[in-house]
Amino acid sequence: MEPAELRRAVEAARAIASELDLRTDDVIVVHNSDRVALRLAPCDVLARVAPAGRLAESEFEAEVARRLAGTDAPVAEVEPRAGTRVQVRDAFAVSLWTYYEPVGSGISPADYAGVLMRHHAALRRIDLAVPRFTDRIARALREVNDRERSPELPDSHRELLSGTLGELGAAVGVERAGDQLLHGEPHPGNVLGTKRGPLLVDLATCCRGPVEFDLAHAPEEVAEHYPGADHDLIHRCRALNWAMFSAWRWRRDDRMPDRERWRAEGLDRLRAALGRCGPG
Repeated sequence: MEPAELRRAVEAARAIASELDLRTDDVIVVHNSDRVALRLAPCDVLARVAPAGRLAESEFEAEVARRLAGTDAPVAEVEPRAGTRVQVRDAFAVSLWTYYEPVGSGISPADYAGVLMRHHAALRRIDLAVPRFTDRIARALREVNDRERSPELPDSHRELLSGTLGELGAAVGVERAGDQLLHGEPHPGNVLGTKRGPLLVDLATCCRGPVEFDLAHAPEEVAEHYPGADHDLIHRCRALNWAMFSAWRWRRDDRMPDRERWRAEGLDRLRAALGRCGPG
């Protein structure tokens, strides 16, 4: 979010915390993108604030957390003093979560794989109506193919993204036998090292697909510790992930800070990932 919008998001979180008698003397920005994560102190609550147009997404995230409660899933929990209700204030959707103090300097590949295996096992114990991962690919493809939605995207980049999302997406999406509920985006920014061990955050991306789609978001070494993973499929999913990331950065209304840098970075990562895919 831009500075003016971020200030309004902070005030919306403060107001809701005050109504719940959660003392907030200070607000620390933990993450700033198209939505923000704010640490409220000293009550030690994490506020996730998104534009009100994404209310359904925020409510879905809280519902995933509620369904996973009691399954031993390694995920962040909704703040018990706030309940699972997402509140709207000044054009923002605000949900409150338990804040976990980060510990350690990183998560080993083996521990990373372990937290994904535990999460996948927990997800197999619940039932949720969620889109398949190919739906996300299709949305990204629509952004790329619509020049009004992505007016600044050069033709050469548009051709690369359209071909990857269309052709590779169709090839990867054919097989459904290994589908299950997934986190959807378990990249390193969504895996926290805490006193409770590694925990997954940002549950709004939950979808259905092969576990390799989740593994493609993790560092490459992680898959070596995940029994039965299809490494060729992981390479193809990683290329699709970078193609989707790049498609979002070229949207006319993308709000990610420093997006010019990320536009170039995303395309570079996509080309490198495609280079690791097999013929065809």
